[in-house]
Amino acid sequence: MPKLIKLPDLCGKLTPYTLTGKTPVRPKPGVKFNRIAYSAAHVVADPFGDIDPWIGCAIDWDATIAFRERLWSLGLGVAEAMDTAQRGMGLDWETSLELIKRSIEASKSHPGALVASGCGTDHLDLEQVKTVEEVINAYEVQMEAIERAGGRLIIMASRALTRVAKSPADYERVYDRILSQAKEPVILHWLGDMFDPALSGYWGSQDTGEATKTVLGIIEAHSSKVDGIKISLLDKNKEILARRGLPSKGGIDGKGVRMYTGDDFNYAELISGDGVGAALVNQRSDALLGIFDAIAPAASAALGELANGNLDEFHNILGPTVPLSRHIFKAPTRFYKTGVVFMAWLGGHQKHFCMVGGQQSTRSLTHFVELFKLADQANLIEDPDLAISRMQTLLRIHGLDS
Repeated sequence: MPKLIKLPDLCGKLTPYTLTGKTPVRPKPGVKFNRIAYSAAHVVADPFGDIDPWIGCAIDWDATIAFRERLWSLGLGVAEAMDTAQRGMGLDWETSLELIKRSIEASKSHPGALVASGCGTDHLDLEQVKTVEEVINAYEVQMEAIERAGGRLIIMASRALTRVAKSPADYERVYDRILSQAKEPVILHWLGDMFDPALSGYWGSQDTGEATKTVLGIIEAHSSKVDGIKISLLDKNKEILARRGLPSKGGIDGKGVRMYTGDDFNYAELISGDGVGAALVNQRSDALLGIFDAIAPAASAALGELANGNLDEFHNILGPTVPLSRHIFKAPTRFYKTGVVFMAWLGGHQKHFCMVGGQQSTRSLTHFVELFKLADQANLIEDPDLAISRMQTLLRIHGLDS
């Protein structure tokens, strides 16, 4: 029997909405992907932490690690302590390192599980940073701590570097120092200013074409130390242009430096690339995506179909998730984490809708209503009764009895 819920329109008037009733896609067991796919995973806040949420940070470690175990069980890697986990936006370096250590330890119980961890400079006081050398030293502190824990590195974009760098040469100097001492090939991280306004002009230019030339030059000079680069500019043409310029040698397996798409608007077509299989790494993108946190079963199923050469089925599964992703990541894009956690709550992967920094308040009820509908239309509602019950709870909090 179709499930029904009353949802408010823009004027707050409740009108019936009938769920599609479609069974969510499940990944086929045992399929090996032909793309590397990381999900940038969120953290589960501890609602009982005796802290001031805007200032302190309390994590429910058991629920946080359980969510990562779910991702590994679906064949997805975990990009740990990234912006999806509210890194630098509620999650401080000390807590991030604890998260990284716990995630690496938990991964040992899952043979083949991938974990790569965010390494940045966010323990610095931005108001006090004056020199590029301070930025280098800060990166080295976090590199050493993560590598000592047995972790692989994602070199995150640095707000501090944006603040003190005067030219592309300063970026080249920093990354030359960092990459020359990395123990294993790293993933570089280019987060656009739509995600973090403090990163405007990264790589030394407001012109993304010039910035791309700079970062490709850095990668070319250190191709044996770069697994790939994650680009989050929400512009597929800029990503494709950069992808085609990546070295065909080097990388983690010597077969070329990978493009890890961070484009939460166009990921389906970027991952499929220039054709089924897309054997060369500069013909397609691998993935390091925040949206994979919210659509993990569909992402896993689609990647399995792609690996089996079923391109149409790949798009049939992943295509309906794109409107949901574009809604979650709509401007102001930096608030996307709220939609990701809302999806985890709707799906029963955490018991509450509380976030680090109180960020559950950054989106409107109207936003959540549309998100609920898009999740249904993308076949992502795993337990309709639970999702309806939790949506009704949210409506009551806003003064609506459905």
